[in-house]
Parts: sequence; structure tokens; C-alpha cells
Amino acid sequence: MEYIIAKWLHILSSTLLFGLGLGTAFHFFMVSRSRDARAIAAMAHSMVLADWLFTTTTIVFQPLSGLYLMSLMNLPMTAPWIVWSVALYLLAGACWLPVVWIQMRMRRLAYTAVEQGRELGPDFWHLRRIWIALGIPAFLSLVIVFYLMVAKPA
Repeated sequence: MEYIIAKWLHILSSTLLFGLGLGTAFHFFMVSRSRDARAIAAMAHSMVLADWLFTTTTIVFQPLSGLYLMSLMNLPMTAPWIVWSVALYLLAGACWLPVVWIQMRMRRLAYTAVEQGRELGPDFWHLRRIWIALGIPAFLSLVIVFYLMVAKPA
């Protein structure tokens, strides 16, 4: 029973991490296409809040629950699928850390545009391109980690 609960929590937190990240990114991407600074500011506020509340906690929980599951299953850290999973998870995290700063900066730029009654400037759109460029490898890395978690290839 202990293994089942640990596995369920690990899967649940990975689903929250992946699903929330994908959901907020998609929503922000679509809202930003409107070029409506007020809508973008509101969505950026929600996205940053969601990242701090949910993404950060699941990012911390995932490796802890993974290590616990490995100990329950007597799996070595050197198993190839675990090594690849950890490397890809670290890559996703390396992409996510600057994304958090970028999101906060885009939120501030959107708030400023609303306060000043003007359109979003080139700084916002430059950051948005970087945000997208970092999101793609992070997303693909986690897709592969999901596969490795399920298939556990030799």
C-alpha cells in the first residue's frame, strides 16, 4: 500500500506540474496574441501566481517522491532511464528558472502599459519570444520524462 500511495502522489504531482505548465502557457500565449495589455496583465498575474503556488511545489516534490519510489523499488540511480529522466528534468528546470523571471518582467511591462494607457512595447514582445523559445525544450523534456517513467527502458 505504501508503494501505491507514493506512486499515486508522484504521478499526481507530475500531472499537476505538466498540466498546469502547459495550460497556463497555452492560455498566456493565446491571450498575448490579442495584444490587449489589460488582458495580458491579468493573465500574467495568474500565471506567475500559479507558478509560485503549484509549479514550485511540484518541482520540489517530484525528485523527492522519485527518490522515495526508487528506494521502495530498490532501483539504482545509475539505471539508464533514471539518468536520462534526471538529466531531462534538470534541463526543463534550467529552462523554467529564467521563464519565471521573464513572466514577472512581462507582467510588470503589461501593468505599466495599462497604467500609462499605451500598447505593449518591443521589450515585451522580445521577452515573449524568449519565453516561447525556453518553453519548447522544457515541454519536450517533460514529455520524454513521462515516457521514461512509464516505459522504464533498459
